[in-house]
Amino acid sequence: MDNEQLAALRKSYERAELNEEASAADPLKLFELWLQQALTAQLPEPNAMTLATVGPDQRPSTRVVLIKGFDARGIVWYTNYDSRKGRELAAHPFAALQFHWVELERVVRIEGRVEKVSAEESDAYFASRPLDSRIGAWASPQSQVIPSRAVLVANAARYGAQFALKPPRPPHWGGYRLQPDRWEFWQGRKSRLHDRLRYRLEAGQWLRERLAP
Repeated sequence: MDNEQLAALRKSYERAELNEEASAADPLKLFELWLQQALTAQLPEPNAMTLATVGPDQRPSTRVVLIKGFDARGIVWYTNYDSRKGRELAAHPFAALQFHWVELERVVRIEGRVEKVSAEESDAYFASRPLDSRIGAWASPQSQVIPSRAVLVANAARYGAQFALKPPRPPHWGGYRLQPDRWEFWQGRKSRLHDRLRYRLEAGQWLRERLAP
């Protein structure tokens, strides 16, 4: 594919609309509705979200993680604390999340401060994971350079033998919670006149605003 072919790609967004009258005053309620609709539509990996962080060198980086819970306190995911994202969050504890439900022509963007969830929450979720995933948390020195895949296989075999059916949660692995202070809901519309509603936390209250597309 050449640049002309790329430039010619077009799609008209016409599935739905997003207006102030039909949207919840609390962005968490609207997010819950949209996520449930994505689940009901059986979209591929509706729980996948892009996580953006900034390192101490001020360079941004992104990766895809999976939402594992949400409530009034924020959005939760789990990972290796020693990974690149973990190191960046330790240096700069703010992040952005983005869900893109292509088939529904929707995007949700969330920004806020990030903190680790409690050890009890991390322990409970870790215990619910499949055995191979629990072993994998020990086997992978996430984001570090390794000479070959054989290192991972050997590590998995070693920790599998060591822990058998009851691997404990590694001290370097657990959850993060993003506490939103900004949400944006994007609904694709015809003629590129998309609907964008932003919620900003101001003096403890959510202020809803329409943004130009």
